[in-house]
Amino acid sequence: MSGKPPHQRLRAGIARTFQNIRLFPDLTVWQNLWVAQNSPQDISSQSFLTRWFGANRRTRKEIAELLEFADLEHKRNELASNLAFGEQRRLEFARAAAARPKLLLLDEPAAGMNRQEVSDLSERIRRMRDSGMTILLVEHVMELVMDVTEQIAVLNFGQKIASGTPSEVQRNTAVQEAYLGTSASDTSGGWQNVRACWAFEKS
Repeated sequence: MSGKPPHQRLRAGIARTFQNIRLFPDLTVWQNLWVAQNSPQDISSQSFLTRWFGANRRTRKEIAELLEFADLEHKRNELASNLAFGEQRRLEFARAAAARPKLLLLDEPAAGMNRQEVSDLSERIRRMRDSGMTILLVEHVMELVMDVTEQIAVLNFGQKIASGTPSEVQRNTAVQEAYLGTSASDTSGGWQNVRACWAFEKS
């Protein structure tokens, strides 16, 4: 997919979120979802004005479901720029889901979140996964990683040093030595320190 513009990646079934939130700040919550919700077939067969002023019943129903998913029904007419940080993050997630991707890429979605927000994020990621999406997560918050992932790959200076289930990765000696600086048999305390810092290091 390297070199392809965003709209071609989207049509291939790939959507993403960003570590630094990138919403359309001067559009409302509803409008942010509408922009992403339109399918390639709708875009190619209808004019922009037709789609904008004639949003059909299916479109409105799907956007209503996305607003519920993001817990933003009461903010539907608010500008995205006026939302609190956690609300903006939820809107970004809903906007990614609006494109109905097969593969969703999440780049450090828990960045800047408090513990309760991370817990809420975990629940939304699980709902996305259970809906049939494949999710690729790059994240530094280990509580989130261990809560939602089925398979983990650990990188050290751009080289993969381990992969497996969360429990397998936690027990992996190479991971312990690379990130804890020890291969001691009892690493439970040290692993908690890792949880507070990162999951993987990107190349």
